Amino acid sequence: MKDINLPATLLEAVIPSLPATAYYVPNFVKLAEEEVLLDKINSAPLPTWRHLSHRRLQTYPSPLSPQNTLLASPLPSWLYEPVIPRLLSLQIVAGADAGNIFADSPHRAPNHVLVNEYSPGQGIFPHEDGSAYHHVVTTISLGSHIVLDIYAKKDDGSGEREAEPRWRILQEPRSLLITTGELYRDYLHGIRETEVDKDLNEHGVANWNLLGRKENFEGGERRRGTRLSLTFRDVLKVKNLGRGFGFLGKGCR
Repeated sequence: MKDINLPATLLEAVIPSLPATAYYVPNFVKLAEEEVLLDKINSAPLPTWRHLSHRRLQTYPSPLSPQNTLLASPLPSWLYEPVIPRLLSLQIVAGADAGNIFADSPHRAPNHVLVNEYSPGQGIFPHEDGSAYHHVVTTISLGSHIVLDIYAKKDDGSGEREAEPRWRILQEPRSLLITTGELYRDYLHGIRETEVDKDLNEHGVANWNLLGRKENFEGGERRRGTRLSLTFRDVLKVKNLGRGFGFLGKGCR
């Protein structure tokens, strides 16, 4: 079992067949760190979970307002360490002045984490992440693999997606996937509702040559387990409670 083995720069982690730009880093968190994260998530009080029709989720430090605004609050320490310092240590290119993937975001670091739980057979409809966030998405997979489908939009100007995905990204347990730029703005992503992922090979997986353990997918298919994704993003609009939401304290005792 490999421990973490971070690339010298993110250039080593680029998924070359995709539009600009996606990065894939296997073994981004240690097995022991994964166990701690899973324990913290699974031991959260039931009201922490929000139940949707096909999955359930947790949001830290809080959900966004209807105006896509985040109330200023720190992330829990168990989500901050070790993930965010390690994430910010990844330089895009070499050099003492080189920046990390959040160097040009408003808050220069993630301030929001969405935790999604996918049981075998569950997925999510193809979608865009929208305008509430800086155009960088960093996702850590825990517990099981998943295949992320990337869809292009039709050329007719309708904004609708093509029927079939252009690319597929295989996310191993404990891996990190970063999407940004054109891939963030102009494409949709989703997860098929299936219990077994197939066509897992160099022809069917865009990041095949970056995988940490190809041997786990010998035979070209793999049954899913329960997978939790941790999506770290920088919410653009942030308000302090005392400045923008002072009315919440009036009459609430």
